[in-house]
Amino acid sequence: MYYEKEYLVDSRDIDPWYHCRPSGLLGALQEAAVEAACALHVSRDETMAKYHCFWMLVRMWYRLNRPLSWGDQVTIRTWHRGARGASTYRDFDLYVEGKLVGEAVSTWVLADADTHRIFRMSRVDEFQGTDGGELCKSRTLSGLHLPAHMEHVESRALHYSDTDVNGHVNNVRYVDFICDALHMENLGPERYVSSLQVGYLAECRAGETIELCAGQEDGIWYVHGADPAGKSRFDGAVELSHITP
Repeated sequence: MYYEKEYLVDSRDIDPWYHCRPSGLLGALQEAAVEAACALHVSRDETMAKYHCFWMLVRMWYRLNRPLSWGDQVTIRTWHRGARGASTYRDFDLYVEGKLVGEAVSTWVLADADTHRIFRMSRVDEFQGTDGGELCKSRTLSGLHLPAHMEHVESRALHYSDTDVNGHVNNVRYVDFICDALHMENLGPERYVSSLQVGYLAECRAGETIELCAGQEDGIWYVHGADPAGKSRFDGAVELSHITP
């Protein structure tokens, strides 16, 4: 079973080179996941009412064969992998004009609204028999191994405009932090973000300050965000590719 959503890359999503910013793509993937959950009757309100739990995104990864550009009509097809253990995977395929242009994988957990303890996925009735079957991907997402040397890039203050309905920094905003830490404004039109992974390690709220560090290893750029006391809040890995004619 899968859910399908159409997403138009518009002027709000693009960078100086008319390419969809990574945060624009992750926003579309997140919305597709939310709508797929609604279709399965495991939306935020429904899981609170039935299980007294809320969804938390743990990790997200995507890969693109080519950049998404202004005016692209992207078909996002998504499904989950079943309900075993403490988390569930949600997979995505991305198409433009019927051609596969990318894929994504995400990891989600349900947490008790009062204790924040993890709710076992096997107890979610709606996930039984509704997975993607043969569509399910084999890729798993583990924690990132950061380079030994990371340079401090920025102390970033968090504000109202970063927050979501839960009062936390929106998942999509972390991807903007990663791109800003790597100074993507210097990327140029010949390259694009072909792969990105972000891991959400602890909640961030408006009024806090995050220390951003960046480093490179084996052609991959890494960004780590921590509070002033050193507690890790998020990390990310970015691969850049040249655009082929």
